[in-house]
Amino acid sequence: MADQKLILLVDDDRELVDAMRAVLERQGHKVIQAHDGHQGKQAIYNQRPDLVILDMMMPRMGGYPVLEHFKDKGDAPPIIMVTANEGSRHKVYAEYLGVIDYIRKPFAMERLLDTVNKALGTAPAEKKDDKPKAE
Repeated sequence: MADQKLILLVDDDRELVDAMRAVLERQGHKVIQAHDGHQGKQAIYNQRPDLVILDMMMPRMGGYPVLEHFKDKGDAPPIIMVTANEGSRHKVYAEYLGVIDYIRKPFAMERLLDTVNKALGTAPAEKKDDKPKAE
């Protein structure tokens, strides 16, 4: 598939990762995963994903140190942060560090897909009405 994109999921919630993987693969993407920030950083360098979906709070290393590490690197992939944290300061800081979106858990998979499609430039074209307009 020519439009297949590589998406890295960095989250320690295996059930959520499995759900996101299933939805993203159904859309034609290739999905790889990491379960903490250390693994996520390595995967970004080694696999060069087109997009990263990053959890904020994980064991060993959370999402913020990953964002801080890649903030000023010109070749960093776009990153979407997902979190159960309700704090608005966290959202502001994540946006300062360059996330393209900040999605609070739990979220609808349609919300995630919309953000992924926008980030990858693969948003489906708006449906056009096939019927001719009456004049």
